[in-house]
Amino acid sequence: MSSQDKQVAVITVDGPSGSGKGTICQLLARELGWHLLDSGALYRVTALAARHHGVELDDVEALEVLAAHLDVRFKATDGGETQIILEGEEVTHAIRNERVGEDASVVAALGPVREALLSRQRDFALAPGLVADGRDMGTVVFPQAGLKIYLDASAEERAQRRYKQLISKEPGASLDDILNDIKARDARDMNRAVAPLKPAPDAVILDSTLMSINEVLQAVLDEARHRGLR
Repeated sequence: MSSQDKQVAVITVDGPSGSGKGTICQLLARELGWHLLDSGALYRVTALAARHHGVELDDVEALEVLAAHLDVRFKATDGGETQIILEGEEVTHAIRNERVGEDASVVAALGPVREALLSRQRDFALAPGLVADGRDMGTVVFPQAGLKIYLDASAEERAQRRYKQLISKEPGASLDDILNDIKARDARDMNRAVAPLKPAPDAVILDSTLMSINEVLQAVLDEARHRGLR
């Protein structure tokens, strides 16, 4: 562990795909004025870079090299959003399609790739604090974080959320296909040999199935205040 994550306040938010981690983490980082790490974006960028360079997803050695030398930048915009730049190309939206998400889940199950990206993720822990969004932020990357949240929701609710996001952009999107993809991704993430998706022993577990975004945000902010993190 680097000295940075010992000294800098860190809040981790882990959970399965579609649980609302990304939205909550963006709102939380903005509210606190902290830095934001979207660790899933790093795996998505790695998956996209593999496609760009013709690297097969079962070529672990090549993927490890690719991850270790990933030319990626996160650029804050005036509108408060974050642009992701891969090898000079803006890929913020390109990494969010379903195919890249599925590829990222495969890549994220590879131990050497996770190890290659580990120190890069920890480097995001800078003052005044960091909100880290992912699947193993509280269990592996920042085990000493001051607050660990595990954000969950039923697979059906997560599929509905994703369907509503996609239907305007992809009229042919199928709710059943999305639900099956989410269940398959859950199984892969929870059963992988390296850093499986699970709550940290000291995590606060929030089920967002019946909660609004504002209710989840307030619950996390209350926990942060209780622990002296804001």
